[in-house]
Amino acid sequence: MKIKKFGLLSFTVLLMAVSCSRDDDPTPAPTPPPPVATITPDPINNFVYKAMNSWYYWQDKVPVLADNYFKTPNDYAMFINGKTPDKLFYELLYDYGNTDQFSWIENNNEIINSSARVAEVEDLTGLEVSLFPKGGGSNLYVALVNYVVPNSSADQKGIKRGDVITKVNGSYLTASNYGSLFSGSFTVTRAETVAVATVNNAYVVTTTDKAENIAISKTSIEENPIAHYQVFNISGRKIGYLVYNGFKIDFNDELNAVFGKMKTDGVQDLILDLRYNGGGSLTTALGLGQMVTGGYTGQPYVFLDFNSKHNAYDDFDNLKATIDIYRINNGNQERTGETQTINSLNLPRLYTLVSFQTASASELTVVSLNKYIPVTTIGYATVGKFVGSNTLYDSPAQDYLSYENRNKNHNWKLQPITFAYYNKDKDPHPTVRYTNGDVVPGILPSEGNRVHPYEWIGKIGEFGVTTDPELKRALELITGQSTFASTKRSVLQVDRLKVLSKPMNPAKGLFIPDMREFIKD
Repeated sequence: MKIKKFGLLSFTVLLMAVSCSRDDDPTPAPTPPPPVATITPDPINNFVYKAMNSWYYWQDKVPVLADNYFKTPNDYAMFINGKTPDKLFYELLYDYGNTDQFSWIENNNEIINSSARVAEVEDLTGLEVSLFPKGGGSNLYVALVNYVVPNSSADQKGIKRGDVITKVNGSYLTASNYGSLFSGSFTVTRAETVAVATVNNAYVVTTTDKAENIAISKTSIEENPIAHYQVFNISGRKIGYLVYNGFKIDFNDELNAVFGKMKTDGVQDLILDLRYNGGGSLTTALGLGQMVTGGYTGQPYVFLDFNSKHNAYDDFDNLKATIDIYRINNGNQERTGETQTINSLNLPRLYTLVSFQTASASELTVVSLNKYIPVTTIGYATVGKFVGSNTLYDSPAQDYLSYENRNKNHNWKLQPITFAYYNKDKDPHPTVRYTNGDVVPGILPSEGNRVHPYEWIGKIGEFGVTTDPELKRALELITGQSTFASTKRSVLQVDRLKVLSKPMNPAKGLFIPDMREFIKD
């Protein structure tokens, strides 16, 4: 028994020794980390991100816009903070410059763009140009004047459609200085003579210069998109020619009025010149379709496809007999409350002039009208912008659609691509296959109706002159006459044009002025 007690005692002492040893030299407990401070998201950038997450058409293709991308609120705040709103916006675009060339952001009507795109909301020089490399081994360019806005600085200085500009600010045009043509003020020198030839299946432009240095500057002026209207009387047929340069919703009444004039004039055929029309209002595009046809009231004209978060808006928009009248107030389109009955021509066909500057609502007009009447296109491959946008404001309670309820502490607003459009049968978008193998969206006239833009140089003058190759071709097709000599089309292959145009005014991109138009009862 003693042995057992001793053994038990020894074991007890041993435990006590171990216990005392631990008390004397304890292992320190880990120090808890300090609490992580909550980072407050920048309020303007929060609007930019949340609105894009909700509405951007390609939201599902941009990883950082995924709903579960950020693990913590602080991760989100750290991502959006420390950037200007425009920098954040362009970081969120899908394949920017390729798939998405069209989204933009504004601050108090000033379009902020990280690329070189130029937009003129109110201040215009009135000079609308396309730029062409001279070719033949030269690194110089020429700028062809597409048209001049009436009463603008360029108009007052005597610049005319068809003029060829060789110098800006006294220097010959190059890739590094042509952007000066879109600045606030500059000088230009025009060509005295110009000739275009084809050498080794490529265009070469040669010029001589006038002794001049014409000063041009921006002034506040509103451009009327209805640039020209006239009637050709040929062999008893009355052919209307309308140059329409933008689907501007605040000119709906003027557009309807010119179609009323066509009815009075007895127009039997219409040539619609959309070469310089980068798009605009969907409401106006629907109205134009009705003005041309008139026999399909109530029928579907265009189908809109939104991202998966807004499938409730996926729907057809139908042709209707009336059009709403709008005015622009503080940079935003507002209904006046007036509605006009549309003047319809009930035309059996339409002839359209198109180019590498024809986009969006202009392309919609071709693909949507062509489901009801034949639409003949004349010119060259179009932009291929079969998408549109909504203006998004900092009004999260209204899903960023309300201008009236926006956060008035800042003036930022977004114009991202929010939908794709299709014709009434939801046909796939047309594509253009180029000689280099590229296949991209766009509308390409049939080979017999193709006019390369280089053929404009030296041949276009004031709107309506029949030396204009595309207008000439349209008159040939309508009349069947050779009075208008066939256009020389020496370069027929479809090349990716190395032609620079004035960057498309984003304000002419297809947009929806009021989402209530798409909310069905």
